[in-house]
Amino acid sequence: MAKILIVDDDENIQELLKYNLEKEGHYIRIAGDGRQALEMAREFYPDLVLLDMMLPYMDGLEVCRQMQGDKALKDIPILILSAKGEELDKVVALELGAEDYLTKPFSLRELQARIKVRLRNKKNEAVETEPKVIKVGELELRVGEYEVLKKGQRLELSPKEFELLQVLMSHKGKVLKREFLLKEVWGYDFLDQTRTVDVHVRFLRCKLEDNPDDPVYIETVRGVGYRFRSS
Repeated sequence: MAKILIVDDDENIQELLKYNLEKEGHYIRIAGDGRQALEMAREFYPDLVLLDMMLPYMDGLEVCRQMQGDKALKDIPILILSAKGEELDKVVALELGAEDYLTKPFSLRELQARIKVRLRNKKNEAVETEPKVIKVGELELRVGEYEVLKKGQRLELSPKEFELLQVLMSHKGKVLKREFLLKEVWGYDFLDQTRTVDVHVRFLRCKLEDNPDDPVYIETVRGVGYRFRSS
């Protein structure tokens, strides 16, 4: 059982999600606007937030931004549920700290699958104690500490950027399909979601590479996926 905070101003969606998630055994709280969402998150400290983008008083992007800036809330996974399906909307939400983005209307089956993945990942992160360091060139990835260094300087990566980089570096020199990366990092295999991988690779290149347009580390293998160069 997990504590889930639903943030949406549509009462029909509130009740639909509450009914189906309580059937799964989860404990549910509901907020109808952005300000209330932050208040309830600090009081309730959920295991997961389902967050609409279009909210009264404070929109979902600002909720993401404020949660990321709050030490007590920054590690709570956020799954965006939004009618706004443009790539730019997804990119901005992911950059501001959301871990996942599902466009309305969505299937309950897909939502439940994504929720299970998010909660499983959060549980695995909580018990991760094995110290492990992966080094490639000037990069050093410290698994247990969720930390990446380049020339000894710490890089600011989101949790999903870190996990994607970890998979790429662990398989350095090998071509990894987008579908494989989607399954390994996000835990699901919905083929229409492989753009999520491309977006996060773009984020990583901006942080890892001296010139993101001429990448040294993450190579695109056209029509297939990506390869982390071993040297």
